[in-house]
Amino acid sequence: MNGQRSVVLVDFGGVLTSSLVEAFAELGRSWGTAPELPLHVLATDPRASALLVKHEEGAIEQEEFEEGYAASLAQRGVTVSPVGLVDRLQAFLRPDSAMLDLVAELRAQGRPVALVSNALGRDCYAGYDLPALFDEIVVSSEVGIRKPSRRIYEIACERLQVEPTDAVMVDDLRHNLDGAARIGIAGILHTDATRTRRGLEDLLSPPIQDHHTRS
Repeated sequence: MNGQRSVVLVDFGGVLTSSLVEAFAELGRSWGTAPELPLHVLATDPRASALLVKHEEGAIEQEEFEEGYAASLAQRGVTVSPVGLVDRLQAFLRPDSAMLDLVAELRAQGRPVALVSNALGRDCYAGYDLPALFDEIVVSSEVGIRKPSRRIYEIACERLQVEPTDAVMVDDLRHNLDGAARIGIAGILHTDATRTRRGLEDLLSPPIQDHHTRS
């Protein structure tokens, strides 16, 4: 069954790349700590959480975030160099070719697609030709607003000149989808390209063409 939405908004880390959660786990393993510790500190330590928000909103540079994050880790007994901390995390992320192909396929069918991403590090999009992939690019550090604020989704829809009720957001984090839903954007919780494709097939009109049968 196909829906009536025509526009797709796509997250970056964990959607167009391998799992961001697993990248944090790999970072923890590289330190010889519990795999869940790096992400747990960011989620539960007030200082680290506040610095992450400021960095993603473009209020502080990568180095200031790294210094503060390393200090929070030190309070948990983990001593790491702050220099290049974000870069070491990003080294564990790999492009998801199936999702990149799906984005290209959607655009080839004439469907507007926008990136809506919280930036982590100044080089997090290195190696990706974002202007070639997307009709519009909305990055938290450039607009000064991060997901799940409803305003960042509004900006994406305004730039695409569509109503939020025409859009679908693909993200790997439920709270980001909840933020988009507050203004009427449908959500797909991304786990892999196959399931995301099926979700889009249920929500988009006209339906996605079958990539196996197209000539």
